[in-house]
Amino acid sequence: MLATASVAVALAAADTYVVVLALTDMMSGVGIGIDSLQRATPIISGFLLGYIAVLPLIGRLADLTERQRVLLGCLAIFVVGSAITALAVELPVLVAGRVIQGIGGGGLVPATLAIVAQLWDRDRRGTPLGVVGAVQELGSVVGPVLGAAVLAVADWRAIFWLNAVLGVVLAGAVVVVGGGMPSRPRLLPVVVSLVAAFVGWLALAAPEALVTSVSLGVPFVPFGSSTSRLTTPVGVVALVLVAAAVALWVRGAWPVLRRADLLGALLLGGALGCVVLTFAAADPEKEVVGPLGFALLPVAAVLAGLYLLHHRRAAQPLVPRGVVVGRARWALLVSLCVGIALVAVIVDVPLLARLVHTESETVAAFVLVRFLVAVPVGALLGGWSLRWLGDGLVSGVGLALTAAGLVVMSTWGRGSLAELTSTLVLALVGLGIGLALAPVNNAALADSPGDAHGTASALVVVARMIGMVVGLALLTAIGLHQYYAAVADLPDQTDGQALLDAAVVQVEWVFRGAAVAAAVGALASLALGLGRGHRRA
Repeated sequence: MLATASVAVALAAADTYVVVLALTDMMSGVGIGIDSLQRATPIISGFLLGYIAVLPLIGRLADLTERQRVLLGCLAIFVVGSAITALAVELPVLVAGRVIQGIGGGGLVPATLAIVAQLWDRDRRGTPLGVVGAVQELGSVVGPVLGAAVLAVADWRAIFWLNAVLGVVLAGAVVVVGGGMPSRPRLLPVVVSLVAAFVGWLALAAPEALVTSVSLGVPFVPFGSSTSRLTTPVGVVALVLVAAAVALWVRGAWPVLRRADLLGALLLGGALGCVVLTFAAADPEKEVVGPLGFALLPVAAVLAGLYLLHHRRAAQPLVPRGVVVGRARWALLVSLCVGIALVAVIVDVPLLARLVHTESETVAAFVLVRFLVAVPVGALLGGWSLRWLGDGLVSGVGLALTAAGLVVMSTWGRGSLAELTSTLVLALVGLGIGLALAPVNNAALADSPGDAHGTASALVVVARMIGMVVGLALLTAIGLHQYYAAVADLPDQTDGQALLDAAVVQVEWVFRGAAVAAAVGALASLALGLGRGHRRA
């Protein structure tokens, strides 16, 4: 079960990065020119929105029902989102598909971590937690490689059809290794869902043989002056059937959903969604927050305040009382710092490579591989070492190594990436970040109630993803401030080499900020306990 769930987690993680190489082709596929790159931002931020905003709810559902059922549900959502993305010829449909993909992919992580907590006791969770952390980070390596391999023989839509097929195969594997279906699904929702899927495919695919037919093409004619494939008779029928299928599934799951605190999920998910859209939709070259950021941040604050008020009054809140206590609080802080350090390396190492090492994006990406390969190795080593060492010691050492490596990286310039020492430093930073993954999850699981492991795992993932989204915006803003200051001091602002050196200064400041975040995470790790005796019984 762990192996199957881990492969599913790796597939979802790979989907986070798979659009890196396919983005321009996807833009063209929905009618967006390369000169309108900003309009394509929702393709990426939509996936993050779905991934993060629904995590607390899915984590709670993993505590209230069978984890196998949650895995199957998330895989089904992921498959549907992949198919919608593959069929999209309009930006709103493409973004909707990416959001649905994010919901399904993100929900796999807390469900898998909850399975680990269920199947292994506190003293033996280290290695399986390391495995989950390793495969999750392996996705960042596999994603671009998988995308490049598919694009070499087919178009971008084949990437998402492959995702859908793999999702179906993994769902079958979950059923087999889990001993069959967790419970027999009701017939009516299944039938309506299958009919909705078929009619939805007709609407989005719009087969030419039907569309051009005199007798059969009428249902595919858009209403009025619209050109959308969904504003057709067959499109409207598909939307109605989808709404009916969702209503039937929700009705069947209503007892569990009600216990999961839907109001709390809406409030907390809304707050997280506003934060994601504020920072993920921003153009890092021009702004810290997105175009709606100054409107969304107050809304996020209000929703967060309402959730805290609801949390105090609800009999069964979304985040059960006793979850965010003790070492779990520090685990969330450490996870946030890990996210900041991780995103700084992922984004700015290729940027530095293109500035001082190569003009090829492919070569620049291979420079990052030196780091990415080391992260899953560190995750496995970190989980394995928890047999003898405390959570805080493993995490603290890992993030201290990361901070030291980032300090060295902040001194890099022309010629640095061609040296052997750059490979060693990138591997050291990746190893350090990997070392922190399993201890953070282990501490959060150990100090949370047994019936809230899914929620605790979800919060750890949310903290790291928020660290990545917000950290990238803030560190880039700091770097850009230093860049503009360096340009202002230039005697000749048309000197191309001097401008290049100023751009390197920007990257160096991003690495300095990430080093500070890693150092804070290393210090916070001390609260996780230096010895195995610090764990609760």
